[in-house]
Amino acid sequence: MKLFDTHCHVDGPQFDQDREAVHARMAEYGVSRFAVIGTDLPSSRQAVRYAAAHPGAVAAVGFHPESARACTPEALEEIAALFAEPCVRAIGEIGLDYHWPDNPTPEEQKAACGLQLQLARRLDVPCAFHVRDAHQDMVDLLKAHRGILTGGIMHCFSGSWEIAKEYLKLGYYISFAGPVTFKKAPRLQEAALNVPLDRLLIETDSPYMAPEPVRGRRNEPANVRFVCEKIAQLRGMDAEELARITTENALRVYRVEA
Repeated sequence: MKLFDTHCHVDGPQFDQDREAVHARMAEYGVSRFAVIGTDLPSSRQAVRYAAAHPGAVAAVGFHPESARACTPEALEEIAALFAEPCVRAIGEIGLDYHWPDNPTPEEQKAACGLQLQLARRLDVPCAFHVRDAHQDMVDLLKAHRGILTGGIMHCFSGSWEIAKEYLKLGYYISFAGPVTFKKAPRLQEAALNVPLDRLLIETDSPYMAPEPVRGRRNEPANVRFVCEKIAQLRGMDAEELARITTENALRVYRVEA
């Protein structure tokens, strides 16, 4: 299979001890393309350096909702400057996360997300969205920007099929990570079964969210194959065919050549 892991943090310190082996396993299992994602200004710069040094990689740059308070107009201009590097293909990961009580307030998160949506419009680039316990507010925010954005990815989708339909109506791709493989994930599996094939993506979000059968361990991009195999099983199709389709979708949303 030829696979595209559309969201990972393989540049992080969790891989410092065995990074060469991690990349060897990626090659062994056909993960020839991958997206390295920033969560604030320092990690965005690091993602760009990493992607530029690895053929087949792209980078997304931006402020995670946990970093909303650092998303100043000045910092956003530094994010914009990173697009001078050809490997930088999206703003991300941005969004809303109401799960942790010590996160910035919903108002702060919405403000930071809104500023980054404006930047995406200015640069004419897609976005990679992180959404946790905040889907309705995210849908409402995206509806307010309907028609002025160039689309993007709902990364590590955690909602229901009903919520997925709302994002699909707005033109977004739905990306599934390790949780779709879990035994007690009927809601996610229903969404993975029903998302149109031309809007379906797969990812690892490594080093987090390890899928079955490696759940509980450090995740890595080679494990995207387990996500692919599970969704192919749910849909009654060949895993190689699903890998081909999701790779084509990823190339399209990130606007890169095969």
